[in-house]
Amino acid sequence: MSNIKLFESKQIRTVWNEADEKWYFVVSDVIHVLTETPNPNDYINKMRKRDVELSKGWGQFVHPLSVDTAGGKQKLNCAHAKGLLRIIQSIPSPKAEPFKLWLAQVGSDRLDEIENPELATQRTRELYKLKGYPDEWIEKRMRSIAIREELTEEWKNRGVREQKEYSILTAEISKATFGLTPSEYKKVKELKNQNLRDHMTDLELIFSMLGEASTTAIVKTKNPKGFIQNKVVARQGGTIAGNARKALEIKTGEKVISKNNYLHEGKKTKQLNKGNGKKK
Repeated sequence: MSNIKLFESKQIRTVWNEADEKWYFVVSDVIHVLTETPNPNDYINKMRKRDVELSKGWGQFVHPLSVDTAGGKQKLNCAHAKGLLRIIQSIPSPKAEPFKLWLAQVGSDRLDEIENPELATQRTRELYKLKGYPDEWIEKRMRSIAIREELTEEWKNRGVREQKEYSILTAEISKATFGLTPSEYKKVKELKNQNLRDHMTDLELIFSMLGEASTTAIVKTKNPKGFIQNKVVARQGGTIAGNARKALEIKTGEKVISKNNYLHEGKKTKQLNKGNGKKK
């Protein structure tokens, strides 16, 4: 299970490992938060050259794990709390000590969520609230997460296994829905590593959900097997949403696809609007 945690309002992607019941954290996210470097991977390379002992033991506590990204699941270097504590020793940052306390709290929170799964959903809502998203948008985003999870589960049950395949199928739906792949869409919104859907307007989210929900419905009915057959269905599901989007654009005379995003980077703060893609 992948998730996003906040440390000082900064996102850190995490993966819960059922085998050892521990959170694993995306190392590059942690480096970015602690150092504010624009290139975490470059920082990691220099850090390992500087700390020979850290480099020697790197493979013992840093592992490539599947993490949810805008383009589907991808293998990213992750470490559990003990491994991160070792990495932090090589980072001269005033945030190191509060980050250690944060790691302990994250572990405690996850144990609570195992006992009561509704807490996970509740915390996700709180995360979006803390970032300033409006309640109406949060409801749609939570629904989009549920729809996405249902679709990926159907793909998994029908032989889609590789992370690259998930990304390609997602791109097929997006291309048919919006005329853009996720990577192309992120360029329109001037995004880099951010989650695309966290920067969609209400209407963009609605049509994204329609594309994936339509694909899920066709998958359940037609029962496609393997990557090739599911790729055809992904395009069909996205086309349903794409046709609906085009019909709305003709009626309103306004484009659904918006450049608006929801970034908090210095002076650049753009609020997502409700409905028509215009700035608030």
